[in-house]
Amino acid sequence: DVGAGGGVVTNFEAEHGSDHFARLYSADGLTGGHVIMLGPGNHDAAMAALRAYPGGLQVGGGITPDNAREYLDAGASHVIVTSYVFREGRLDRDRLAAIREVVPREQLVLDLSCRRRPREDGSGDEYVVVTDRWQKFSDLVVCEETLVSLAAHCDEFLVHGVDVEGLRCGIERPLVAALGRWSPIPVTYAGGVRSLEDVELVREVGAGRVDITVGSALDIFGGELAYSDVVAWHKRQAAAGEGEGGEGA
Repeated sequence: DVGAGGGVVTNFEAEHGSDHFARLYSADGLTGGHVIMLGPGNHDAAMAALRAYPGGLQVGGGITPDNAREYLDAGASHVIVTSYVFREGRLDRDRLAAIREVVPREQLVLDLSCRRRPREDGSGDEYVVVTDRWQKFSDLVVCEETLVSLAAHCDEFLVHGVDVEGLRCGIERPLVAALGRWSPIPVTYAGGVRSLEDVELVREVGAGRVDITVGSALDIFGGELAYSDVVAWHKRQAAAGEGEGGEGA
């Protein structure tokens, strides 16, 4: 996980390799799980997971036009692009175009993880995209205009509520509600989940239009939320025709 100071924090060290969890997700019919590369050795772990569950996982962390195809060719359903498309705090449309030259729209996820910040006019708070391991505010506000504009370039948005990420203190409800209202394409929220009630709350607050990813809260990653309960919840929603939520990896 990424800590408050921007460094990598080890919340839990699994006994099993990444391929074990990939096979677990495959067996349980979970698609769209995230494999995020944060440090040395992560490339090999990511490749092992992709080999174990081709077409079922998304890969992020340091994705650029130079390496994106490697992960897609290895079996990633999507690549997740974060800081690369920002330069000096601004969305760089040329870099976005460069990614699109090698990654089809239907295989691209844009990470718009954000933090709450007071508006300059004092009219309340807004959510602003943060980059460089969530340490730097960009000038891109998460709003309907932003989501509609970027939806033309990607298949999905991934949005971490950074203020509550990893804290298991409950979800960022205003953000989830806004994503449900504004996003014209699938959007996955992450951050603050501590219980199955929080998982259900994302469905309710997001009006059934926001998927959720759960990571460190799961018992398989050292948390208290039973993975089996989340899988059962997911299957109930799938049977009812709602959502395709995945798990963290």
